[in-house]
Amino acid sequence: MTDDVLTDDQISALRSTVAGLMPGLRADLEDLTRIPSVSLDAFDQAHVEASAEATAALLRAEGLEVEIVREGGRPAVIGHVDGPAGAPTVMLYAHHDVQPPGDDNDWDSPPFEPTERDGRLYGRGAADDKAGIMAHLAALRAHAGALPVGVTVFVEGEEEIGSDSLPTLLEKHGEKLRADAIVLADSTNWAIGEPALTTTLRGLIRVVVTVTTLDHGVHSGMFGGAVPDALTALCRVLATLHDEAGDVAIAGLKSGSASDLDFDEARLREESGLLDGVEVIGTGSLLDRIWAKPTATVIGIDAPSVAKSSNTLVPTASAKVSIRLAPDEAPMDAYAAVQRHIAAHVPWGARVEVHLDDQGAGFAADADGPVYDQARAAFTDAWGVEPVDIGVGGSIPFVASFAEKFPDAAILVTGVEDPDTRAHGANESLHLAEFEKVCVAEAVLLARLGAMPR
Repeated sequence: MTDDVLTDDQISALRSTVAGLMPGLRADLEDLTRIPSVSLDAFDQAHVEASAEATAALLRAEGLEVEIVREGGRPAVIGHVDGPAGAPTVMLYAHHDVQPPGDDNDWDSPPFEPTERDGRLYGRGAADDKAGIMAHLAALRAHAGALPVGVTVFVEGEEEIGSDSLPTLLEKHGEKLRADAIVLADSTNWAIGEPALTTTLRGLIRVVVTVTTLDHGVHSGMFGGAVPDALTALCRVLATLHDEAGDVAIAGLKSGSASDLDFDEARLREESGLLDGVEVIGTGSLLDRIWAKPTATVIGIDAPSVAKSSNTLVPTASAKVSIRLAPDEAPMDAYAAVQRHIAAHVPWGARVEVHLDDQGAGFAADADGPVYDQARAAFTDAWGVEPVDIGVGGSIPFVASFAEKFPDAAILVTGVEDPDTRAHGANESLHLAEFEKVCVAEAVLLARLGAMPR
């Protein structure tokens, strides 16, 4: 439990202040959401520049000293304002780049025109992660002119493409970002009305497996039956990644255990959209399977399309495989295990290459101590119920980068999302009532950290 560093009246006053700020916060969020700041190379990067400029302007308006920095990648925004003498410094992280919208026909309203329906604000980036930016602005505005702590805001511009320049940003600008506590607003809550702190994240490796059997394509009728084609060989390799139960069958990969929370198959089916009759795979608790155990997912195959295929033995075929790792698994150890597995299971003497496409470390927080106590108290103040500690099956490699760079800082992984946010998918949305609670929680957290004994 935490000491009562704030009175009920102080908490109530912050709640009322944030409620009064919500119309302006929403207007600014909608303006940010209208900027199609997709950071992939195939999209116009002028929009990413525009979103960085807009974010910088919002921070300057709150009295922060702001700079836009680039270290070989997309623009990041760093802002800072000092707090009272002796007060801790809190770093607030979000990102202003977004995922591609996909096919506009899959959206019920234009992806870059924020639209409210049934208490949710729809739009690409409305949740992930421009609402994270606005949650930080809400905390700053709630304490306008009287911040209880020093605050550094760091808004990255390439999180959705892997944060490739983040190590250089941390190396060159790390001292500007150093803080006693770091709030990384890029995760989710457990459910509507139930807040959460994310304490574990899976790591990942992404590999491209290429199988070759011929130096050129040949007639399938003349040579089939004696000569193997690469696509069939590749399919046989991919089939060995799982056992009959659906667990990953790659020897040497670690497995972890997840929080003991109430999560049944009906909820899994509803949140994932699993079709009736399709079985759930794997063994162990459902949360172990989606938060802490390894997975292997074939996310793409290069081979002739059905529409353009000919009666030819395919000489070479490739697949991209996304492998999620237990939070404490070293990515390069996992890569070596995958290489061994595929080399041992490629059939018929086919040639195989395994190329590392991407990798990122997982994260497991030591979620104890006074900062975590104050964070849990702030969530309780905002929601009226205590938060739960959750894991996330997805990977956010930058969290491990911050943990490595600032080992003495308490790292709080929070977020604005909920199970129906559909981040990265069509009809991404933000639950507006929950967003207000997120803003209250962050404003109260700053007050609580500023009021802690020094």
